[in-house]
Amino acid sequence: MTTRRQIIAGAASLAAPFIWSGPARAADPYPSKVITIVVPQAPGGANDVIGRALAQRLSAVIGGPVIVENRQGAGGNLGTAYVARQPKDGHTLLLNAQSVQTINPFLYRKVPFDPVKDFDPVMVVGVAPYMLAVNPSVPAKNLRELVALAKASPGKFNYASAGNGTVNHLLGEMLKNAAGIDIVHVPYRGAAQAATDVVAGQVPMTFGSLAGLMPFVRSGQLRALGACTEKRTQLAPDMPTLAETIPGLYANAWYGLFVPAGTPKEIVTKLNAEIIKLMDNPEMRERLVGLGVESAPGTPEQLASLISEDLVRWAKIVKDSGAQLD
Repeated sequence: MTTRRQIIAGAASLAAPFIWSGPARAADPYPSKVITIVVPQAPGGANDVIGRALAQRLSAVIGGPVIVENRQGAGGNLGTAYVARQPKDGHTLLLNAQSVQTINPFLYRKVPFDPVKDFDPVMVVGVAPYMLAVNPSVPAKNLRELVALAKASPGKFNYASAGNGTVNHLLGEMLKNAAGIDIVHVPYRGAAQAATDVVAGQVPMTFGSLAGLMPFVRSGQLRALGACTEKRTQLAPDMPTLAETIPGLYANAWYGLFVPAGTPKEIVTKLNAEIIKLMDNPEMRERLVGLGVESAPGTPEQLASLISEDLVRWAKIVKDSGAQLD
C-alpha cells in the first residue's frame, strides 16, 4: 500500500525527464500473443468505447489480435491494480481515466497500486473537458457575476455533483477555494441526476462533462459559464475558460494509456507511434468528438509530466474537500 506522502514524493520525481529503467531489449518479437487493453470501468462508458475503437484499429496495424477486458470495481482501483501485476511484456495495457490514476490515491483510504511506480506511461489518448453551467434563472452571465452572487449570499448557493469524491464535486471545491466563496455541495447518484435537477431549477449550478451538459446548453435549458480547461477546447472554441477569469482554475480530465512498469522501451515506443497514427485518422477523431473527447496524442514524457502535476493538484483539492472513501 502506498501512503499519500509517498505518492506525492514519487510524483515530484516525475518532474525530471522520463527515464525508463527496464531491460534493454524485448526478449521476443512483439506482439507474440493477444494484446489485452484493460478498462477498469464497466462496459458502455466513454473509456470503454475509446478502448474498443483503439483495439479494433490497433489490431489491424500492429500485426496481432487486440481485445478489451473490463475489470471494474472500487472506483477503477481493482482493474488498475490488476494491470500493475501483469508481465512486463507489453501484452497487457491499461486505458485509465485521470480520476483513477491521480484522484483515487488520495480519495481512498487504501489503494492497491502506486500510480507512478507501478506503470510506465504510453500516451494521453484524449481529453474530456468539463464545464460549469447554471440554470437560466440564475442572474449570472459569466463566472465573475456568479462569484459576486455567491459572495452576496454566503452558504446559500448550492452546486450539484455526481457524488462525493467525483470530479464534479472536486471542481466545485476548487472553485470555492480559488474564488473565496461559500457554496454548498449537493451530491447525487450520478451526473445525469445532478444535471436533471439543475435543469429543473432545484439546484442552481453544476459541473459536468461537455458531452453531458452541452445538449442542455444548446436547448437553452442550461447556461454555460465556462470550460474547466487550461486553454479553450476545440470542442467548444467559443466558450471561455474559467481560468480566463480566475487564473489557475482548471483541471485536466484525460484518458491515458499505460503498461506495467519495466516494459521494454521499444515496445512503449512502438505502441506510442502506432496509436498516434490511429489518432490522426479522421474517423477516429470523429468517434472521440461524439464522446465529448478531444484527441490529444503525445509522448510518454508528456503523460508522465501531466501525472506529476495532477497528483500534486488533486492531493490539495481532495484534502481541502474532506472527501474520503473506503
